[in-house]
Amino acid sequence: MAAETPAHLAVLETAKRFLLSFHRPARLLAAVSGGSDSKGLLLALHRAIEATGDADLSLAACTVDHALRPGSAEEAQAMADFCASLGIAHIVKRWDGEKPVAGIQAAAREKRYELLASAADDLGATCIVTGHTLDDQRETIRMRSERGQGPGGAGMADATLYDRRFWVLRPFLGLRRADIRAFLSAEGVGWFDDPSNVNMRFERVRTRERLAETADETTAAWDAVSRARSSVKAAAWLKLHARVHENLVVSFAGAAVAGYVDADCRRALLAMAGVIGGRTHPLAAETVTRLMAFIGRREPGRLTAGHVVFDMRATGLYLYREVRDLPLLTLRPGEAGIWDGRFEVRNVGNGMVQVGATNDGELQQERLIAAGLPPGVARRASVSAPGVVSTDSNCVAKAEVEPRIGPYDTFLPGFDLIMAEMIAGLFGRQPYVRSPVHDLLTEMER
Repeated sequence: MAAETPAHLAVLETAKRFLLSFHRPARLLAAVSGGSDSKGLLLALHRAIEATGDADLSLAACTVDHALRPGSAEEAQAMADFCASLGIAHIVKRWDGEKPVAGIQAAAREKRYELLASAADDLGATCIVTGHTLDDQRETIRMRSERGQGPGGAGMADATLYDRRFWVLRPFLGLRRADIRAFLSAEGVGWFDDPSNVNMRFERVRTRERLAETADETTAAWDAVSRARSSVKAAAWLKLHARVHENLVVSFAGAAVAGYVDADCRRALLAMAGVIGGRTHPLAAETVTRLMAFIGRREPGRLTAGHVVFDMRATGLYLYREVRDLPLLTLRPGEAGIWDGRFEVRNVGNGMVQVGATNDGELQQERLIAAGLPPGVARRASVSAPGVVSTDSNCVAKAEVEPRIGPYDTFLPGFDLIMAEMIAGLFGRQPYVRSPVHDLLTEMER
């Protein structure tokens, strides 16, 4: 029997509280690498489910083998054996194919979540849980603060929606790695130490070293609650002032952008610009400063940033896609893809289709003018609409086209859900998938 040390009890109690928050029934997919954090999470959840005897809760696990170093397959197999010893369903997902030379950690992260979502489908999971700790959170906050990311300083959310399908939950964000390792030691369970965790090539490792040297108790300039409140204010501002036209133009009434634009409204405006520009990442800090100065002058003119034209007129501010670098996308029957970062397109016909800039701009222009937009805005914006044509003269092009909310459709932090929901609604999209542990919208509206 494990020794009930304070650390052991803290880890178990955290797991039990986490399980109590779930809507039943629920099946959790634990992302397990064999390191101490994920292995501690898996074992603590297993012990907590055993203790409750709740038949409506079950646990599965996935190990992603990134195939980046010798021995990774053996480590994945060891995790499979460990899960088998506990009676936990386990699957290994391997990252095959060529790996990028630069940006390997970012690429590995993207692939990891893609493979975890695939495993969640395979194993019928309700959500994905990861073992991120307070140590990881401190490192994330420090890195984002050093990059000048402002609200990004809130760090990782304890709940993030991935790919509009699965919520990724992080129940151990309030626990230190040392406590999790103490829990594993008390249970008589060992773990692997990934060599990349001491490789100074990587920003996170360098940040970890600096934090260890200074014992800096870095906290978020924007904590999660502050950022969630900002999301609520931003959503209210968008509801009052923003209008979306044909999913091509966002307009703000002149009163909305007259003079100083505060931090909450600025976040909302930049998020809308991200949708129009098909961006998943925020604009650089110096670009934002330049943009805010342009808007603050309230003088007629145009400024382009992040593939978006910010068109200031007496009637207000208009955002639309600049006519440059519009791509071509070819889709086979039944295939889906993302065009220009702005639209999700699915070929529902029986022939190949090509998606590019519209060949029916005049009709689109008439629609925008009829919606009350200035003719100049309508003319420029109309040519950035998606056009779908068949590449087979014997087939008729048939496609389903849906706007994509670039800043949030891959990763949506829970504390930005209110604003993301408002943006999705303005673009005519259905609400995002609800969290399996609690209704984040209800929590924030209280």
